[in-house]
Amino acid sequence: MDDRVSTPPPGWLPPAAPTPVAAAPTPVSPVPAPVYEPAPSPSAFGEPERPWWRRLGGALFAALLVVVKFGKVALLALPKLKLLTTSGSMLVSVAAYSLIWGWWFALGFVILLFVHEMGHVIQLRREGIEASAPVFIPFMGAVVWAKSLGGNALAEARVGLAGPVLGSIGAALCIPLADVTGNEMFRALAFTGFFLNLFNLLPVVPLDGGRAMAAMSPWLWFLGFFGIVLAAFIAPNPIIIIIAVFAGLETYRRWQARKNGGEEVRAYYKVSPRNRLLVAAVYLGLIALLVWGMDATHLARDFSDV
Repeated sequence: MDDRVSTPPPGWLPPAAPTPVAAAPTPVSPVPAPVYEPAPSPSAFGEPERPWWRRLGGALFAALLVVVKFGKVALLALPKLKLLTTSGSMLVSVAAYSLIWGWWFALGFVILLFVHEMGHVIQLRREGIEASAPVFIPFMGAVVWAKSLGGNALAEARVGLAGPVLGSIGAALCIPLADVTGNEMFRALAFTGFFLNLFNLLPVVPLDGGRAMAAMSPWLWFLGFFGIVLAAFIAPNPIIIIIAVFAGLETYRRWQARKNGGEEVRAYYKVSPRNRLLVAAVYLGLIALLVWGMDATHLARDFSDV
């Protein structure tokens, strides 16, 4: 037996498999990460919640409709309600303003409103007219009820200017408090008080400046009303709009009464030149002092860290 192993003829074995070459990876375009925007917080009824300023505007507009419809009845009934006493309405106003400015500033602001309104109360009683204590209305200020504003336009002007006079003194007292305590909140209160009293000197009824115009020149009521309407268009604000509505109604009513009234109405608006000059001096002097006070107490705010 032949033990030798036969060798296969050349070319019999299959060719070796080629060595696989790794293919270059196919570039894949990056997929941008999805951007998720927070959904508006739903209200209790499943609808997106409106911004706070729209909710406040809607509430004030609804209040305006109620006042226009039931204004006379409400004005007669409010002083008789025990809930709306001076102290109770002050607490309600402090709580309301604290939602915007905090408790301490809200308390100081309401005190400045009280001082302003007490100027009217004191002068009304000096004129021999019974007047109620101030009743506060959140975001609208405060009111004082009286049967009249005096026997003539001069007395009305004295009542109207007494509020800004005493209110300006109250605001000015915040300046030494700021210097003694080093707390700039008092300086901010002084600035706010000066602005509040300056705003009330706009020459349109039922603001204090309109009361002064009754003795100076009632024609300026129309100028003041035009200014209020212009402000409502330039910077729409629910409170400005409400003031403009009341100003239009009151200006029309008083002008018609002055135009169609008899001797009694003409006697009401009859003021001597000397007294007109005195009213004008107090009115213009107050405006100048309040503008100066606002400039002296203005605090520049740095928004870089906001």
